[in-house]
Amino acid sequence: MTLPAPGVIWNSLPTPALLIDGADRVAETNPAAEAFLNLSSRALKGQSLFERLAIAAPLEEILARVRGSHSALFINDVDVTTGQRAPVQCNLQLAPMGDDPTVVLLLITPRDIADRLGRAYQVKSAARSAIGMAEMLAHEIKNPLAGIAGAAQLLGMNLGGEDLELTDLIVDETRRIVKLLEQVEQFGNIRPPDRQPVNLHGILDRARKSALVGFGAHMRIIEDYDPSLPLTLGDADQLTQVFLNLIKNAAEAAHHSKTGGGTIRLHTFYDQALRLRRADGTGVVLPLQVEVIDDGPGIAPEIAAEVFEPFVSGRENGTGLGLAVVSKIIAEHGGWVTLESTPGRTILRISLPVAPGISEKS
Repeated sequence: MTLPAPGVIWNSLPTPALLIDGADRVAETNPAAEAFLNLSSRALKGQSLFERLAIAAPLEEILARVRGSHSALFINDVDVTTGQRAPVQCNLQLAPMGDDPTVVLLLITPRDIADRLGRAYQVKSAARSAIGMAEMLAHEIKNPLAGIAGAAQLLGMNLGGEDLELTDLIVDETRRIVKLLEQVEQFGNIRPPDRQPVNLHGILDRARKSALVGFGAHMRIIEDYDPSLPLTLGDADQLTQVFLNLIKNAAEAAHHSKTGGGTIRLHTFYDQALRLRRADGTGVVLPLQVEVIDDGPGIAPEIAAEVFEPFVSGRENGTGLGLAVVSKIIAEHGGWVTLESTPGRTILRISLPVAPGISEKS
């Protein structure tokens, strides 16, 4: 009997997976299964499935049905345990594998993971639908809004007092809506990056100076740079937009929590520990770290996991597009963005690769 050889996809599966041979022995396990069962692949291989795993379901009968029908079987909400840990409620998927119909693939998905994946899929699907609809409507809505604003300005020329205040309000609100629609259009039309070797400190300095003469004028922005940071491969304009968005978020958060503004720290350093795994199973090191740190009130825990999704915002009247744009641009650059937030300290970290041909810190 020849079992399918484990490969990159097998080792990258986020859920525990086991190959069961015709004698109901464990033939192969992936790393997620080793972690879930708290047993090494060596300890599991060749062992009876029933001795290593207790499942609150008629597993022998289920395996026989899968082998007999040559088709997959799904079982939801069953308790799974190794006998050395409390039972965990899981969903099971079983399917015949390879040329030998007696070999069965067993996927074990803990319910907490399944629920998180389901929620994430729903959020992302809803966001994509909303963005698509907004893009289609943005142009049509912007045109009449411009007409409304123009008419209000004309009316205001012959008015005074409270009536003039009302026409000014109409103009201000229509302009605000137009800006929101422009952000939606911008999010949907971000072009692929024109990647060239760039100095992150030059980009950060450009963003810092722009912030200090505008939305960040009330803030104290501290530079804390690693001067030997190598170049990255990036689109300077898009990365400037990323850091402007992060500084603006930090400025708004810190300003609302402190009289007279707050402090933003721009911190760069080199760390080879972070490795991003691509969809094809290969890994890439992301050693260039840029942190935007503010002393604001922090991000509410209930939205922290979703702040990089469109239309998710922790601020009143926030569009929820700033961090979504950041996430989209950094993903296009082959990088990673993470968030750490507690009251009084929020860190948004961008991790990027070194430009090709530059293997060490300069």
